[in-house]
Amino acid sequence: MGAVLGMLLGIGAVLVLMALTDDRTFTEPRPRRRWLTESIAQAGLEGVSPRGVVVTSVALGVVVAASFYVLTSTWPVSVAFGLIVAGLPVALVRQRAQRRRAELREIWPDVVDNLASAVRAGMSLPDALAELGTRGPEPLRRPFARFAADYRVAGRFSDSLDRLKDRLADPTGDRIVESLRIAHDVGGTDLGRLLRTLSAFLRDETRVRSELETRQGWVVNAAKLAVAGPWILLALLSLRSTSIQAYQQPAGVAVLVVGAVVSVVAYRLMVRVGRLPEDARVLS
Repeated sequence: MGAVLGMLLGIGAVLVLMALTDDRTFTEPRPRRRWLTESIAQAGLEGVSPRGVVVTSVALGVVVAASFYVLTSTWPVSVAFGLIVAGLPVALVRQRAQRRRAELREIWPDVVDNLASAVRAGMSLPDALAELGTRGPEPLRRPFARFAADYRVAGRFSDSLDRLKDRLADPTGDRIVESLRIAHDVGGTDLGRLLRTLSAFLRDETRVRSELETRQGWVVNAAKLAVAGPWILLALLSLRSTSIQAYQQPAGVAVLVVGAVVSVVAYRLMVRVGRLPEDARVLS
């Protein structure tokens, strides 16, 4: 048994090392990885690949399951906590992506105002976008600086905008980019008015959404607390071997399975009831 546990811990360590040292990128993600790829981009985690997140999840699950088995000698409980921890990396990526989207919603009106001021001062649209790489809001300087580098190298505005959209991976950013693409292709003198109207719209939308998110925050927090409570209690029971042995029996396994299913379904239903609609990406 000691050899098996040592092997599991060794596999977990190797998987973690692979996740940390893997620097390959996926320029054409498969459909089943696309949602994870977009979540990583929206979270602003440059250099992190979907494969790295998946490998880290598997490694953490194996290590935690092996550790719980060493403490409790109860495989159903060990597998349950291994699965719970295995989902943490993906959950953290999605949480970071949601937090960054909320942060960018506050910033986008300032970005549009900067563009409007630059255009009114006589700068061309590509130069105005490139200027955001040095004088724009701090969280967005890097994507716009890379846009400036792309445009200097290739000189193709539309292709540089496509790469900017991929780096931003933000619904509001998509709308702004597509508006600028149309304005650049069609031309005309209404670009300043378009940008001012867009800025006012974004500010109104951000204000209304912030009020709604504040009111529905208790729903999400209640859902998390309700789901975490029983599993925290089970973790505490794991410290007493006499209490945890009951989960070795078929009835105990059934209780764990039913509890896991009920927890997932109840959490998803409560979060769905309290969730605000998210903007879809435009032409992504």
